[in-house]
Amino acid sequence: MEPPRFIENRTFDEIAVGDTASLTRTLQAQDISLFALASGDVNPAHLDRDYAATDRFHGVIAHGLWGGSLISAVLGTELPGPGTVYLSQSLRFLHPVRIGDTVTARVTVRAKEAADQRVRLDCVCLNAQGETVITGEAEVLAPADKVRRPRVLLPEVHLHERGVHWKPMIAAARRFAPALTAVVHPCDAVSLEGARAAREAGLIVPVLVGPRPKIEAAARAAGLVLDGIEIVDAPHSHAAAEKAVSLARAGRVTALMKGALHTDEILAAAIARATGLRTERRMSHVYALDVPSYPKPLFLTDAAVNIAPSLEEKRDIVQNAIDLARALGIAQPKVAILSAVETVSTKLGSTLDAAALCKMAGRGQITDGLVDGPLAFDTAISRAAAAAKALVSPVAGEADILVVPDLVSGNMLAKQLIHLAGADAAGLLLDARVPIILTSRSDSPEVRLASCALAQLFAHRSGTP
Repeated sequence: MEPPRFIENRTFDEIAVGDTASLTRTLQAQDISLFALASGDVNPAHLDRDYAATDRFHGVIAHGLWGGSLISAVLGTELPGPGTVYLSQSLRFLHPVRIGDTVTARVTVRAKEAADQRVRLDCVCLNAQGETVITGEAEVLAPADKVRRPRVLLPEVHLHERGVHWKPMIAAARRFAPALTAVVHPCDAVSLEGARAAREAGLIVPVLVGPRPKIEAAARAAGLVLDGIEIVDAPHSHAAAEKAVSLARAGRVTALMKGALHTDEILAAAIARATGLRTERRMSHVYALDVPSYPKPLFLTDAAVNIAPSLEEKRDIVQNAIDLARALGIAQPKVAILSAVETVSTKLGSTLDAAALCKMAGRGQITDGLVDGPLAFDTAISRAAAAAKALVSPVAGEADILVVPDLVSGNMLAKQLIHLAGADAAGLLLDARVPIILTSRSDSPEVRLASCALAQLFAHRSGTP
């Protein structure tokens, strides 16, 4: 039921002993998180399901004062309402409130004191079974003047636990032995910290490839100890990239991780025809995005390597992304081939490529995924947008993978999601002989950790030792 458009109080003179008011709320998991965020009370009894299962209540319960806040809401909005001054409140907590419980908070006027317009009220919170959850008494100063105001509209709140979509990936990657990983030119604190974090998480055994004096100086400046970590000396970043690739070719390492050097440098070494890491399939980059407003991981390709891919190259780009998603446990990834519209037009080459890629999927040239396109960005990720356009599609509104027409559009889309939508972006270069972790210099250790997990899972699915 919609709340009334206006909020109105009851003055002291309008209030009579026995008057009552109430409101009803159903506790959601988000309510507990919001209350913890506002109050700073992060007691694991309210937020940690594993811990809560072992305590006396055998499950997550609401903060006691969540129920108390319902009483405050009745006093401040209904009886007496706006203009009320809270003086005191006693509360006794009798039963826990659990997620899904419906609670009614009710206040009843017990006494009035005309001398200073004090009002005493009995307070109670009842659950749907009629059990008393909270009981107490409030004392307030009732307003003397009538107030009627438009009800303030509350802002929408979207709660997001950073990296929540990556946690299952990292847990799955830990089942395997740590990957021997060449960290290329790790001559700054961020690169070294990312390698250290991945090592401590049991995802990689780092081999630091670059100028030894610079690596050791960066470690000292960051307060990091490199005991037990192999360093392969190389005079500069270009040489470090070439040396790391040669280690991969020789089977000395099973993954590469970009450090403090330009992406072009590591790519040049990786794609060199005679000495690089090429396979029969086109290499491509995939972002694994943790987007606060999207309910699952979102993969975007290719926003980093292929500038203006041909149709044949796009086939490889799509297949690489499908293979990665399947390595992460998505049985049949839903692939949206993006363009500006949902109809095929000779004036938009990207729509022609999208139609051709769908036909390739139908003929077995692309396997193990549901491919549809052309789709605009909104219809790819929003069920409401797809429904508004009467679009019937197994992918629309539920895409796992977004395939962009070219690097420019992909780069812009990825950065918009990161900087405007608050997304975190792990990344991986596929289909070289070994996975290549292409992180940005500005990436946090958490992003680098997630990227290492992607590499580990993809390597094991594709048969890399």
